[in-house]
Amino acid sequence: MTDLPPPALRLTVTHGALGLTVDVSGDLDLDTGDHLVETVTEHLARHPEAPAVRLDFGELSWIDSGGLSALLMVHRRARTAGRALFLDRRPALLERLLRQTGTLDHLTARPDQDDTAGADAT
Repeated sequence: MTDLPPPALRLTVTHGALGLTVDVSGDLDLDTGDHLVETVTEHLARHPEAPAVRLDFGELSWIDSGGLSALLMVHRRARTAGRALFLDRRPALLERLLRQTGTLDHLTARPDQDDTAGADAT
């Protein structure tokens, strides 16, 4: 019998009054990002009543640019469905990546907020 290594990314999905919650555990990177996007997309379709998508990163151990790309796609899917996206319990490595890339405000803006609010009009 062959022992398989533990999956690099584990997702646990729950539904409640606050919406769809996805606990993200492990590595979110180029190899695992599609799994997150597919999981969120599938659950959004199954639960159109969910008011929001909450990604809980309390057990996130690594994220790279591929993982960031997945977060941007999840944001797009949530926004298209009219849902807010919340990035809960962000570890320092995620917070740093979001700030360095300038994506924190974009990813955490509510659907009723204009991403360009406060920008100079030309």
